[in-house]
Amino acid sequence: MVKKIFSFFINKYFLITVAFVVWLIFFDSNNIVNRLRYNDKLKELKQEKHFYLDEIRNDSILAQKLLTDSLELEKFAREKYMMKKDKEDVYIVIDSTVDRRQ
Repeated sequence: MVKKIFSFFINKYFLITVAFVVWLIFFDSNNIVNRLRYNDKLKELKQEKHFYLDEIRNDSILAQKLLTDSLELEKFAREKYMMKKDKEDVYIVIDSTVDRRQ
């Protein structure tokens, strides 16, 4: 029984198959470690793509609003760029109760 098992592990086809599998797993240019890194990078890039597509969608909606609605344009200019009308004073109120460490 032990001789059969030993002869199976000494078989040249088994040894070549094991050597081939070891080569593929550890030494090939597409080894397991590289594949895992590529998969992680792919997940990261897909998340980044999703984020940027959402930002593009939001900016497109905002641009359409700004091009069609003058009140929206005025609101945007006042909030984002602190613009004001002639003979108008603008006061910026900062909420000091908000925790600034966040």
